[in-house]
Parts: sequence; structure tokens; C-alpha cells
Amino acid sequence: MIIKKGISASPGVAIGPAFVLDTEDYRIPRRTVEPSQAPEQLRILDAALEASRQELAELRVATARRLGEQAAMIFAFHEAFIAEPGLRRAIVQLIERQHYTAAFAFSNEMNRRQREFRAVADAYLKERVKDLQDVERRVLRNILGRAREDITRLTQPVIIVAHDLTPSQAVSIDRAHVLGFALNVGGQTSHVALIAKLRGIPAVVALNDITSDVTGGELLVLDGSHGIVVCDPDDANVERYRESQAEHRRQEIHLKQFRGLPSVTRDDVRVTLHANIELPEEVDAAIEAGAEGVGLYRSEFLFLAATRPPTEDEQYEAFLDAVKRVKGAPIVIRTIDLGADKISAAVGPSRDPNPDLGLRSLRYCLQHLDLFKQHLRAILRASAAGDVRIMFPMVTTLMELRQAKATVADVMEDLEEDGIAFRHDVPIGMMIETPAAALLSESFAREAAFFSIGTNDLTEYTLAVDRANERVAHLYAPHNPAVLRLLRMIIDSGAAAGVPVSLCGEMAGSPLYCKMLVGMGLRQLSMAPQDIPEIKRVIRSTTLPDCQEIARRALGFDNDRELLNYLRDVTREDDPERL
Repeated sequence: MIIKKGISASPGVAIGPAFVLDTEDYRIPRRTVEPSQAPEQLRILDAALEASRQELAELRVATARRLGEQAAMIFAFHEAFIAEPGLRRAIVQLIERQHYTAAFAFSNEMNRRQREFRAVADAYLKERVKDLQDVERRVLRNILGRAREDITRLTQPVIIVAHDLTPSQAVSIDRAHVLGFALNVGGQTSHVALIAKLRGIPAVVALNDITSDVTGGELLVLDGSHGIVVCDPDDANVERYRESQAEHRRQEIHLKQFRGLPSVTRDDVRVTLHANIELPEEVDAAIEAGAEGVGLYRSEFLFLAATRPPTEDEQYEAFLDAVKRVKGAPIVIRTIDLGADKISAAVGPSRDPNPDLGLRSLRYCLQHLDLFKQHLRAILRASAAGDVRIMFPMVTTLMELRQAKATVADVMEDLEEDGIAFRHDVPIGMMIETPAAALLSESFAREAAFFSIGTNDLTEYTLAVDRANERVAHLYAPHNPAVLRLLRMIIDSGAAAGVPVSLCGEMAGSPLYCKMLVGMGLRQLSMAPQDIPEIKRVIRSTTLPDCQEIARRALGFDNDRELLNYLRDVTREDDPERL
């Protein structure tokens, strides 16, 4: 019996035989052709792009029907990417000037774009490389005339074991015959993780070499709640996990009742729960899950599928759509949070040797004021339709915040001169994502309307750990005492100045941390929509004094392992089957 430890991507327990999926990439038979054959290669390219667009349109509609608009938007992004004129233009140039085959030219351009995505500092955006790989495989299949590769014709229930899965594969699988996913790579923010959660499929990722350790047909136990895969388990383990499996199903049914209930403790302390979104269409799923607004709208997703920046009107329409969907609830729009290497695809070449510490996010915007002002104009125009709030990412100095606020003031003056409506008193806040910002939070509190703590980046920068790097991901711990002390400092600074403080990292959606965060003084959390019902259950089950005692004890630890064990004990007392 072998026990493999990875990262939990979707909760639940699966027990069944392994199906080891071969994920070998397509081999391109030729690189170049005679110049006279270029027109034929262009015809092949256009036919493949059109066939791929049609497939994606059908997949988007089918996914929306089965899983809802949130999952379907993955393929709307794929559609938009393929339809982008700049993509075809770049490939045509390779065919006409370099005499590449359609397949090699397309693969060459897609590899270039994937390199740019990998250079992004934000781990969530790095995961979007898998979208590009999915698009590449689809178009190459149509160029090369290969039979469609899928896992939709399984004849018995299995646990899919693979190096990785594309979003198309994850959506297209036969749910009746797929019990779980066990992948070598991946993270909690991947589309596979999102789709697995929406489809109720337990999943464990970042298992490194699970495909080498498992043979087809071998019995596996997959514990998606704890990130564990047991290979060839004994009878006692199988029986124990079957009991956990039944309890998880009961828990899912139980959580549905919390969606429409108020988020208050037993002693009537209110904790507002907001949702994190990337696309306007996701607002509907968030409200359905019980969100009271949007705490983080990642506006950079408007830039991801384009070889040029979206126009002011295109941005305005997207923001307005989201504002209308929240129907008067607050919506916090974070200004563009991209590294220079990623933005280069849209606004020109640039290279940063270390994007994590380079020209990214607000720094980039302040050096590209035309782009920034156009972006702010779109947000401010949308603010006339609802409760819009502007949030700046990656602020590290007071000068940056002041420059950004001054830019907003300039844009407001321009809008007034143009006679365009906007909300004059729109709240302007900031994310706290670096130790520098946390240490200066008392000063920032005098100038920001609100704080939102981005614990994902704050943890990475504090601990010097890349959570997307499987070799050091085990060191990524938002419960590290150093991180918690920075959280305490931020929350206290906000409270002293009367500045609202929210938390919008993955930590917000974890029941493990919920009581501790409330006890530390947080009264607003923003998370993935699917996490809201369970966090609401935890809040409704506790009292403020209990939470404050948990926070007091948690802040007394100087060892993250001991602290983690304490939090697990607390959670186990609340829900014995949970941990």
C-alpha cells in the first residue's frame, strides 16, 4: 500500500480502479513547405480554426446547460481566443514568410503565448496556460485530421490518473463513469479544480509522479478533501474511506440549506460574505450561492484573450454587465493586475527577468498612464449604475497609492468635462499583498477607503515560496505565524482608523481558518462562490467569544505545524467528520 500526498482540488472520496490516461502531445510531421504551398496551408488553417470555433460553441452551450454559466465561460474564453484576429495574423505571417506548415506555425505561435502566460506573477493566471494548451490541442487535431481524443466512452467507473487534464477533457468526461481525478500537476486555482468542484468530482493534484506509481486497473482510494491518494489499499482503509464517502454526501445535502440564510453567528455578529469573480456571467452563480456582493472582480481577464488591449467601451460594457447583475449590491473592481511579460502580448514587447518582483500590477499602470486612464474611465462610467468600488492591487508605498488616486481624480475631471455620468464619491481602496504594505498599514489607513487582504500573494512574499512550484509548495502555509502576525497588524490598523478590512484570498473560503479570522476581527470575507455555503455554516455555528479565544491561542504559536494541528482540532470539534 502506497500513500501519495498532493493538493486538495475538489473535496470528496472516490474508491475505484485506476484509468491511466496517455496525454502524449500531437507530433507535427513537417515544419516547412514550398512557398507555392502556402495558400493550401492557409486554407487548412482557416478550416481548422472554424471547425474548432464550432466545437467550442457547442461545448459552451452544452456546458452551460449541464454545469451553469460559470463553467461555460471557460469555453467562451477559448472561443474568443481562437477568434482573435491577431492570432490568425501572426500565424499567417509565419506561413507566408517562414514557409511553415499550418500545424507548425500554429504550434509555434501558441508556444510563444504560453511562455508569456507562464511569466505572469499571479499563480491564478499562470494556470491559464492550460487553456492555451487545450486550444492548441484542439486546433492541431483539426489541422492534422486526427480522431477526437476523449475519455467519454468508458464502460466502468474509474479514477482518472493523468499528468494533467485540459478543461475540455474535464467537462467532456462521462460523469457516470468517472469517480475522481488524480493528477501529477495542478493547483487549487486551475480550471480542472473548478470544473471538478462544479461536477462534484473528488480531485487531488500536484501528486508529482502518480502516473508512474499506478498501473491501469489498480484499486485506488482518492481523498479529495485532504489531498491523499492511497494505492492498493487494504480492506480496513477501504472500509474507513467508504464511511467518509457516505458522510461527505450527507454533508453536501446539508450545506444546500445555508445558501439563503443570513451569515450571522449565534450571538448575532454579522460577517458579510462576498464572491471573487473573473467574468460578469459568474455573478449569477455567486448570488445563487448566497453571496451578498462581489468582493473581488479580477478585471485583467478582459486582457487575456487579446493581442490588443480591450477598448474603453469594451471594458465599460463588461463592467456594466457585472454591475447590473449584482442588482445594487457592492462590487469591488480591482484594477489591472498583470505582469509586464503578460501584458506584452497586448501592448508591445517587454521582458522582466523576475516578473514576481518586476513591473507588474499598479507599477505597470503608473508607467502606462494612457492604458490606466482608459481603464479607469471604463470603471467610473460603470459606477453610475451601481455600488462600484475601485481597488488597487500590489500597493507597496504611500507614493504609489497617492499617484493612483491622483490619476483617478484626473480621469474624473475629464469625464466631467465630457459630460459623462459617474459616481463622484466612489470608494477607493487597496489590496494588501506584501509585507511592506502590511507594515505600513497604519499609514495607508489614513488614505484608503478600505483594505482587502490578498493572502495568496502575502503568504508567498512573506515566506518566499511559489505555491505553483511543486518542489516548494508544501512550504506555502497561510497559517504561518509570520503571516498571521501581519494579518493582525492590518486588521488592527483598519479598526483603529475606521477603515473596513476584507480578506479575499483562498484562506477566506477555508473552514479551517474561518473562526480564527472572525476572532481576529474580520467582518467581511470574499471567496469562490462554491465555498460560500460551508463558510456560512461555520459562521452560524459559532459565537464571537469562541472565535476570539481561537484567534488568541492561534496567535500564540510560533510553529506553523503546531498551529495547523490546533486549527484542525478546533475544526474537528465543530465537525468530527470534516478533518
